[in-house]
Amino acid sequence: MLKNLYIKKYAIIDEINIVFENGLTIITGETGAGKSILIGALSLVLGERADNQQLYSQTDKCIIEASFHISDNEQAKNYLSEHEFENGNELIIRREINPTGKSRVFINDTPTTLNILSPLGQLLLDLHRQFDTIELQHNTHQLELLDNIALHQDLMLEYTHVYSSWKKSEKELDTLILKNKQVKQELDYNTFTCQEIEALKLKPNEIEDIEAELLILENAESLQQSLQTAMQLLHNNETPVIPLLKQVIQALESQSKIHQRMLPLIDRLRSSMIEIKDIHHEIESEFEQVFLDEEKITLLNDRLNEANRLLKKHHVSTTEELISIQNELSQKILQATIADEEELQLTEKVTTLSKQTYVLAQQLSVNRSKEIDNIEHTINTLLKKVGMPNAVFKVSITPTEISKSGIDKVEFLFDANKTNQLRPIAKVASGGELSRLMLCIKSMVANSTALPTLIFDEIDTGISGETAKQVGNIMKQLSNKHQLISITHLPQIAGKADQHLYIYKKENEKGAINTYIKKLSTDERVDILAEMLSGKDSSLQAIEMVKELMK
Repeated sequence: MLKNLYIKKYAIIDEINIVFENGLTIITGETGAGKSILIGALSLVLGERADNQQLYSQTDKCIIEASFHISDNEQAKNYLSEHEFENGNELIIRREINPTGKSRVFINDTPTTLNILSPLGQLLLDLHRQFDTIELQHNTHQLELLDNIALHQDLMLEYTHVYSSWKKSEKELDTLILKNKQVKQELDYNTFTCQEIEALKLKPNEIEDIEAELLILENAESLQQSLQTAMQLLHNNETPVIPLLKQVIQALESQSKIHQRMLPLIDRLRSSMIEIKDIHHEIESEFEQVFLDEEKITLLNDRLNEANRLLKKHHVSTTEELISIQNELSQKILQATIADEEELQLTEKVTTLSKQTYVLAQQLSVNRSKEIDNIEHTINTLLKKVGMPNAVFKVSITPTEISKSGIDKVEFLFDANKTNQLRPIAKVASGGELSRLMLCIKSMVANSTALPTLIFDEIDTGISGETAKQVGNIMKQLSNKHQLISITHLPQIAGKADQHLYIYKKENEKGAINTYIKKLSTDERVDILAEMLSGKDSSLQAIEMVKELMK
């Protein structure tokens, strides 16, 4: 329910704070006092776009903040969770509008967008103005109203789940068929290409290893010569390195007893000689292994040429990439071999889900049809009470192509004056007639489902007397289960209020005209209602009539 509405610097409102109670809240006031401004502020909370022409000041920021108690509003709580907002029993929505028209939106102090706010607003407030009847004219909304009255939410949830699974599987099947068609078309090419790579039987990093080995084999002569020169310099030359090191060690050893600091140098020289001897042995080993092998060079070049051809063909440069392409081709070939089996399994799944969907859709259709007589009787009875004794309301259900709502097209038909020409309500009903029809429908729906806070803006236009009294009675009954806020000019309706708010204008200390609002006491209500009934100079008779209305 709506608990609080704070408005600052909006239209001719400087700053007001309105506390709303449960039950029926009535808002009255003189024409032009600002009742429509209040509805405009609530519309911004619902997610309507801001217009900087509505602002109080061209220099001050406008703030509109509404707080709600949502402990019983599971849809709103689920929506907050889905969009990762702080989720508790209290909800605060704030709009901030700069003089430039730039708007900011906050849900529980978290910045968000109008696209996120708008669906949430619809779960919190149901704002109905005299000519704001678009939703009632939509077949989709009419079907939703019928489903709410039919009380088959569990069946509807099951149907929605199965229908979604069916459509998802259909989409998967279409994708698989297209994919399999392409895979089959490419099968011959993929098989040839894969076999071409498989024939090489490549090992990891083999191409790179062949290139390195060829580089050695093709330069065997110069490499042998360099290795031989190194061996000679180390051991077999006229002045070889290793014998010279021995002589150096011997020369220092002869003096080591005299000069003790020679000992570390001798140790380092011995270590160096051991390392050099080891290097000499490794060079000998390399020398013995390096030789010109023309036959091996030919074999390796042939293999490398074939590998390079495939690298170029597939626009890659390494052995790893070529092996990866081979694996991918193997997977495509495997997919082609099992494509028919997967397609058959998914086709069977789609067929099963389709049958289940149609069975559930038929059950929904039967349930809806069962409710029509009750709905028509109830609504037509209520229409007589709200001053339309000649009106006829009828619900038409016709088969249609299956959709997420089932296999029914629902049309609300209306004849205001017994012309025997029932037509869609969008084409024949006036604004006032639609408003009262909406009140009758929502009154019936309220008995079977949870509704958000209902707000009616002057839907009582064009009625008076007993009709106004009956409209007030219906509103009062509706408010027993739902918070209802109504702007009205009729004392017959205002007299039913649990909370009566009065909007008025007066000049502030700066000489500007501002809108104010206050909660009326019982005595103040009597005075205001008497004035609504008979004008400024209310008679005792008018006051007594008001007290009767308030009982």
